[in-house]
Amino acid sequence: MTKRLEGKHILVTAAGQGIGKASALALAAEGGQVLATDVNETLLESYRGVKGVATARLDVLDDEAVRKLIGSMERIDVLFNCAGYVHQGNIFETTEEQWDFSFNLNVRAMWKTMTAALPRMLEAGGGSIINMASVCSSTKGFPNRFLYGASKAAVIGMTKSVAADFVSK
Repeated sequence: MTKRLEGKHILVTAAGQGIGKASALALAAEGGQVLATDVNETLLESYRGVKGVATARLDVLDDEAVRKLIGSMERIDVLFNCAGYVHQGNIFETTEEQWDFSFNLNVRAMWKTMTAALPRMLEAGGGSIINMASVCSSTKGFPNRFLYGASKAAVIGMTKSVAADFVSK
């Protein structure tokens, strides 16, 4: 590894398994100081003894917990928003409750973590925000992924807008 992230402080949401876990491990292998978070603390136990990784429980749907955790970090150079939910079904198989949950987890939670992290990044002179989206979004539609695709399209639009506003800073 090149250690190109040496000294960088990185927050990864939904790091208990899957893409979040693989990313947290890769970021740490590159020298980053990773704070791997997940709503399920049991999943975080696998990080014991992994160099460069600390863990914390974080429910990204809890605005106060998000603000508190990000505020407690020494600094934040990279925010990797990986928390998400894949709803299965078409437009007629989607309830209002499912719509609200998917958009709250897949979009709103990213908005709230960015809102908490971005001021600290700007004060420090920069940073990077990675929002996990999907090809199933504004890029391409997939069968039985109506709600997932809609929420991930929103993630892409939100990410591009934040980048346009702050890329020069």
